[in-house]
Parts: sequence; structure tokens; C-alpha cells
Amino acid sequence: MTLGVVLNIGDTKTNAGSVQPLIDLTKADMARVNEFILARAGSDVEMIPEVANHLISSGGKRLRPMMTLATARMFGYEGTGHISLATSVEFMHTATLLHDDVVDESDLRRGKSTARMIWGNQASVLVGDFLLGQAFKMMVDVGSLEALDVLATSASVIAEGEVMQLAAAKNMDTTEEEYLAVIKAKTAALFSAAAEVGPIIADAGDGPRKALSSYGLNLGLAFQLIDDALDYGGSAADLGKNTGDDFREGKITMPVLLAYNRGSDEERVFWKQAMEEGNNDDASLAKATELMLKANSIADTVQRARDFGEMAREALVDLPNGAHKDALIEVIDFCISRVN
Repeated sequence: MTLGVVLNIGDTKTNAGSVQPLIDLTKADMARVNEFILARAGSDVEMIPEVANHLISSGGKRLRPMMTLATARMFGYEGTGHISLATSVEFMHTATLLHDDVVDESDLRRGKSTARMIWGNQASVLVGDFLLGQAFKMMVDVGSLEALDVLATSASVIAEGEVMQLAAAKNMDTTEEEYLAVIKAKTAALFSAAAEVGPIIADAGDGPRKALSSYGLNLGLAFQLIDDALDYGGSAADLGKNTGDDFREGKITMPVLLAYNRGSDEERVFWKQAMEEGNNDDASLAKATELMLKANSIADTVQRARDFGEMAREALVDLPNGAHKDALIEVIDFCISRVN
């Protein structure tokens, strides 16, 4: 049962933004990426393309690979390496989702049954591993050791983030700083890498590379914090999963931390029972949302996302003006405006 609780998270004070300019700029390149995805997800082992295509074809925006394409073209790149790297980024993301759903025991992803619900946990993990292997093969094919280093490092950091999240799960003593470290590793690292490899293969120099790495990192942090807010103040359509799933899984996220830290002793007992002891039924979810409203924790989570969005915007200041830069700015506004 999904409890339809939608909270007033306040005035977001941000432009609506859109991914459409980025989609338009990368349309031709993304057509080639989609061809690569289908080809590289293929295997003589029948279950591999079935599982991979179940998630790949489920309607994600493919924001990360589009960032790789756009940041390469931004500096006049004319080769084909950005296609392979963008596909690698998407495969890394897909592998992470497959693994996440097993770890989190999730039933729904992007509005569809998760792969683990259809084929089982073992198949989901192993197909995720296959996609990671294909991603690294494509990175090697590009021949850029710097790009390979950035993406390989991000893969390691993402895995560290998953382990960090396991350690923080159901632990109300988690600090805000510790939680930000988790999402920096688990979510923002791939955004950062996706944006950074574009200027690397375009030989744009250290300045643009650092700027776009910072842009991606801060965008990723903002993106995840908005997801945190939407889990309590949004809808299943916004999330692609059931609202309240984070609560039911005992995930310690920013709205929970803020409400807990601002709560009375009695309220803290409730949070510990809900998150640490598993008292997280629909009635508890309803109470949790009431306490968040009282503590203003969802609105403040959105404000933190806005702050990271501003840092992402500032990172682009010295980059060349033009359609690609404008599209990247629009993406910031879009990510944050999902709470409207």
C-alpha cells in the first residue's frame, strides 16, 4: 500500500528549467549512444540482454551520458570517443541501479518491477557486473588513460558509497556530514566523472576539466537531496518508485536527520523505533511526515539542494558562453524544480 502524503515544501524560488535543450543538443550523438547500448548489452547468454534491456529501456532521461556528450562538444570535439565514454557512463549507472535494488530489496524502479523481482537477486548482480565489464572495455577502446582513470576511480568511489550507506543504515546517530559523504560517493561521483571526461578527450585543459568536475559533483548532490525530499513530499510519478520507500527501508536521509536533530526527546524515540527497529508501517510514515513538516526538514533539504545548485552554476562561470553552457545551467534548474 502506498500512502499518498504530499507535503508543502515551500516556495522553491527557482526557475523550472528543462532538460530539453540538452536533449536537442545531443540528439544525434545520443542516437549513436543508443545503438552502442543495444550492441554492447548483447550476449549469447540469453538472460543478460533480457535483464539489461529491462532497465535500459525503462524510460530514464540518460542525463549522465548526455552530460558527457555535451561537455565534449562544448570544446569542439569531433571524434567518436565521446560516444563510447557516454555509453560507459550509462552502463555504470545501470549497473549501480541493478546492484542498488538488490541491496535495498526494492520492488519498483521507474514505475516497473525491478529486475530482481523478475529474475532474482543473483541475476541482477551478475548482469550488473557484466555491464561494468563492458563499460571498462569501451573506456579502454577510447585510449585515454586520463578518462579511464576518472571513470575507474568513480566506480571505486561509488562502491565505497554503497558500503558507507550500509554502515549508516538504520543508524540515527549518523551526522549530516556523514550522510553528505555517502551521497557524494554514491550519487555525485558519477555525475562528476560524466561531466569531466568530456573536456578530457577534447583536450580542453585543466581549468575546464576541474570546472566541469565541480559542476557535476554539486549537481549530483543537489539531485540526490531533491530525491530525498520527494520521497516524503512528492509522488510515485516523480520518483519512479513508491513514495515512502526510503522510510520503509530504514534509510537515513537528510529530511530524517534534520527532523530527528530538531525533535523533542519523545520524537527522537519515535525516529529510533521507526528507523532502527523497523516500526515503519503506514501509520508511522504519516507521523514521520507530520514531524518533518513541524521541523521544516523537507523545505530545508530543498534549500540545501538549491545551495549545491548555485555552486554548480558558479562552477560554469568561466567556461565558454553558448548553447552547451546554457543547457547545463537549465539542467540545474530542472533538477531542483522537480519539487514544484
